[in-house]
Amino acid sequence: MPPFSPQDEHFLRQAIALSGEIRTRGKHPFAALVVDRHGHIVAEAGNDSLPPEGDPTRHAELVAASLAARLLPPEELAAATLYSSAEPCAMCAGAIYWCGIGRVVYALSEHSLLGLTGDHPENPTFALPCREVFVRGQRPIEVIGPLLEDEAALAHAGFWSRP
Repeated sequence: MPPFSPQDEHFLRQAIALSGEIRTRGKHPFAALVVDRHGHIVAEAGNDSLPPEGDPTRHAELVAASLAARLLPPEELAAATLYSSAEPCAMCAGAIYWCGIGRVVYALSEHSLLGLTGDHPENPTFALPCREVFVRGQRPIEVIGPLLEDEAALAHAGFWSRP
């Protein structure tokens, strides 16, 4: 695995904290932020996919990547890092790829997330690691994770229990 720097730890913890804030708003506890090569946050987002008013495609990683793509030129996106409280799903990995973001650091793995969500109908987790999506593309994307999984799991504790 590529090196995990103190800056990576700082921003990953920030994404994890944001996922907890998103949960307090009654939304699915996922968050992501995009940081440029100079260490500035250029985009951040939480999930906005909770029915009935939410859009199931508005995952935190997709929204943050899309916002960053509107703000940064391609060469800056290639040097940017997306930090996520959970591993990007296949849809989000595709968005990250198409936006040209060059690096991903995530906390919870899809496998660990499935252990937390089970068969909850609002989160039918893919068993497809983001690395497998990225490796099939024509541009390399550096991936670091899973990391800090126990911390990231706290925002999910009890959330996916059925009433």
